[in-house]
Amino acid sequence: MKNKIAILLAAYNGEPYLIEQLQSILNQENVLSTIFISLDKSSDSSLDILKEYSLKYPNIVLLEYGQRFGSAGQNFFHLIKSVDVHEFEYVAFADQDDIWNGSKLKDAIRMLNETGADGYSSNVIAFWEDGREQLVNKAFPQSEFDYLFESPGPGCTFVFSVNLFTSMQDFIRSNYSEINLLWLHDWFSYSFARFNNYKWVIDPCPSMKYRQHSQNEVGANAGFLSFFKRVNAMLNGSGLAYAKSQSKFIGQENTQPMRYLEQGRLGYLKLFFISYKLRRKALDKVFCALFFLAVLIKGTNKKEGVLP
Repeated sequence: MKNKIAILLAAYNGEPYLIEQLQSILNQENVLSTIFISLDKSSDSSLDILKEYSLKYPNIVLLEYGQRFGSAGQNFFHLIKSVDVHEFEYVAFADQDDIWNGSKLKDAIRMLNETGADGYSSNVIAFWEDGREQLVNKAFPQSEFDYLFESPGPGCTFVFSVNLFTSMQDFIRSNYSEINLLWLHDWFSYSFARFNNYKWVIDPCPSMKYRQHSQNEVGANAGFLSFFKRVNAMLNGSGLAYAKSQSKFIGQENTQPMRYLEQGRLGYLKLFFISYKLRRKALDKVFCALFFLAVLIKGTNKKEGVLP
């Protein structure tokens, strides 16, 4: 039997890419999907494209149009709050500009069943308009507290059991008045799942082509330019606040790393010694340790921010 899956797609000024993305979703193998689309108020022909597709395909549902969310994350939180998923077995996120492998959802559901997990993400193939492609590898062993500081891959790869999703949805609905405390829907979803003892699996097989262009809010983190941007985000004081804000929203203030973050330089010393628990990738663990060593020595400014 084909599994029923709800796909939540957040869009904004996606005219150049929407058709290719929608076709790759409509062509998914061995699933019964319904695509729920929230379009942030746009200035291109995205609305016309989506109206045409929703008339042509009964499994495409366009949510009420006209709101301005201001970011993909806030648009996704609106989708999470708004869509009734109780008739479905699984829920997935989708961006507006990627290209899914034909077996993306089928493979995700198979891995969820085989591992007994409730949350799934995967590696992707980043691609650029000049033809370059690069594997984005996120499939490193999960650490005790990595969920406090990073996502397990692009949110467009995420697939949830309906059990995990409705738990997350109920939480979002109950706390929606404070939704601006959150930055990224994918990082929040992973952090919520892990903190609440839901099992998460990261698939080493790429499930899609992940488009890179100037409008990416958070790109592939591939290459030296991206690396230096991440370093700058750590050291210019624009970072730890995101982690603190999200932990406050979810109720993670009493986790060991969050307690240490409130202890000033002594806390940074403690975080230096447990940095191997805060990230998945070996190089990121080292980088994390060096960061906390640096702030231990130099301190931080008033605009503390996140580890990128």
